[in-house]
Amino acid sequence: MSVTENALLNGHLRLRQASEGYRVGMDAVLLAAACQARAGARVLDAGCGVGAVMLAAAVLNPDLSFMGLERDPDAVALARENITLNGLGARADVMEGAVGAALAALGLEPFDAVLANPPFFDDQGALRGPAPAKLAAWMNPEGLEVWTRFLITAVREGGTITLIHRADRLADILTALAPKAGAFQIRPIAPFADAPAKRVIVRAVRTGKAPLRLLPPLILHEREGEAKHTPAAEALLRGAARLEWV
Repeated sequence: MSVTENALLNGHLRLRQASEGYRVGMDAVLLAAACQARAGARVLDAGCGVGAVMLAAAVLNPDLSFMGLERDPDAVALARENITLNGLGARADVMEGAVGAALAALGLEPFDAVLANPPFFDDQGALRGPAPAKLAAWMNPEGLEVWTRFLITAVREGGTITLIHRADRLADILTALAPKAGAFQIRPIAPFADAPAKRVIVRAVRTGKAPLRLLPPLILHEREGEAKHTPAAEALLRGAARLEWV
């Protein structure tokens, strides 16, 4: 497997990943920026891949500890390399296992918080075939409900669930989480100020009762010079700002 080493968060995080197939992108950095928990909390990154989300979140949150769960043994091996590469072995670990397994069967206790970037598609016929190496990251044959069920069981009562997904799946996400979680906060992510949101970051609390809050959107790009990030997006990508919750 050919591997490249890349820098995230303005060089504060180094990441080894396969040169072909799924590559870490902006979604991982935004999800890490949305990680918020009390000091000393234990955080699970479900489907962690090579560890981008949990390690970026660990860099941004030096008072939290992280566990990654990943079913692909090659990605697990790279995640372990990345933990060592960034000197985060005291606060981060990874184990091989599938989202959907019982937490007890994995030998894990419920966490204070869980992060997830679930595969965006359930139906392979709805997606114009990604490269085979990207298929597992993009396609979730079991369906989104398997992920949401696992995320709910992965946290203690009062624990938080934070995930990033396609905006057009928002109703499905809320419906799947609602029986056991509440106090929803939703952050739309739009490519431009005059364009519909394509992503949402959803934060929920297990057994939470507070009213749903729809937060101001994050706008990623300026219209003038479409490759240019907005100052807010640029600050997040550099690790100089956080996506705050209320």
